[in-house]
Amino acid sequence: MTSSLARLRAEWLPSGVQARRDILAGIVVALALIPEAIGFSIISGVDPRVGLYASVAIAIVISFLGGRPGMISAATAAVAVVVTPLVRDHGVEYLFAATILMGVIQIIAGLLRLNLLMQFVSRSVITGFVNALAILIFMAQLPQLTGVSWHTYAMIAGGLAIIYLVPRVTKAVPSPLVAILVLAALSIGLGLPVRTVGDMGQLPQGLPSLAWPNVPLTLETLRIILPYSLTMAAVGLLESMMTAQIVDGMTDTDSDKRRECLGQGGANMVAALFGGMGGCAMIGQSVINVTSGGRARLSTFTAGAFLMFLLAVLGPWVGRIPMPALVAVMIMVSIGTFSWNSIPNLRRHPPTSSVVMLVTVVVVVATSDLAQGVLAGVLLSGIFFAGKVRRMFSVERSVSDDGRTATYTITGQVFFASVDRFTQSFQGDESAQRIVIDASAAHFWDISAVFSVDKIVAKLRREGREVEVVGYNQASRDLVDRFALHDKTGVEMGVVPH
Repeated sequence: MTSSLARLRAEWLPSGVQARRDILAGIVVALALIPEAIGFSIISGVDPRVGLYASVAIAIVISFLGGRPGMISAATAAVAVVVTPLVRDHGVEYLFAATILMGVIQIIAGLLRLNLLMQFVSRSVITGFVNALAILIFMAQLPQLTGVSWHTYAMIAGGLAIIYLVPRVTKAVPSPLVAILVLAALSIGLGLPVRTVGDMGQLPQGLPSLAWPNVPLTLETLRIILPYSLTMAAVGLLESMMTAQIVDGMTDTDSDKRRECLGQGGANMVAALFGGMGGCAMIGQSVINVTSGGRARLSTFTAGAFLMFLLAVLGPWVGRIPMPALVAVMIMVSIGTFSWNSIPNLRRHPPTSSVVMLVTVVVVVATSDLAQGVLAGVLLSGIFFAGKVRRMFSVERSVSDDGRTATYTITGQVFFASVDRFTQSFQGDESAQRIVIDASAAHFWDISAVFSVDKIVAKLRREGREVEVVGYNQASRDLVDRFALHDKTGVEMGVVPH
């Protein structure tokens, strides 16, 4: 009980210095969320309010329910891309219904502990995921760099200078916040011809209201929204789990991935009830938060609460914030997110690891789909791993002095990828009348391995030879006893186990 209260206090009520850092970091994140949320709304084909309300609701709710303090969740492009056909064909109300079902699915995933699947994601895939996100974040800024005046480039350069130079003078205030305030003052004061947040889309007036989606509660509605909800839930959890791992590494702390799954589900359900779209963790904003000093849940809550304050009270002023200021912040995020060590590591790391990383990057950037890139990387990692384990397998043959007994000593892992080599090792042996298969240095992993032993034993016995299989470890013996047809480990089959 005492430890739980101490952890709760650390997550919500840090020391005075850290509390100030959390609040200021949350303010920076709130400002950076606005153009992102508007842009994602445009991608989905909905009113900007849908993305902005979602960001407010998700950030506030996840600050209470999430399992990774300091991580930022809001409306995201990964989810926005998925729902575009749904909004086009059926309307925004079906989007809200699909988002509620998305939340339910994510809660079920948390209860089933599907977060444990992240154990199968290799470091190479995570590095590729990070690098691809950094590239996508930078590419997302390119529309703000085309067809603009020189003032835009000058302001971006000035913003980057402020972001990187201010920390050398003081770290009391996050440098991205200083850059936004200084460039906003210059843009408004001098009337510079640059794009503003208001140019991205109309900002909402007032606060959202609670409402149930206006859709018929029928099986037809479920048929329409279920495929989208499943995809949204999977993409959202995948990006959230990957981002949580990255923030874990940046802060040298652990997080509760199962609680994060449950929290993401609850946050998305609340967002939909307040007229918002679905979302998940955002690596860009999470990096902004962490690099600005945010560590506790207070920073995430501040981001959502301050964004709500901006929309409800300071909407006209927020609309005048120059886009070059936010572009400078996002370029900083892109630079900070990219794993620059991965470039020289291409030569130092094993070739298979480098290939997995590069494939993950290429697929994510080519498809703009994080899920496809990660799945490609995981699949390739599995293939390379199976190939590596396959090579850690050998069979040695020795013959007794009288030539009647041949002993085959198996070393390594016997599974679906190595059974061909295992079977081929017994071909062409027609001299010995007694065959001993020594499995004391081997492990049988699956039914493919069991059936291969079955096949060899059956073939040799049909030829009239005596066969013994010895040395099964307990796990292999249990597997053979359960699935083998000819080679049981019991004495009734003439097999003598060690």
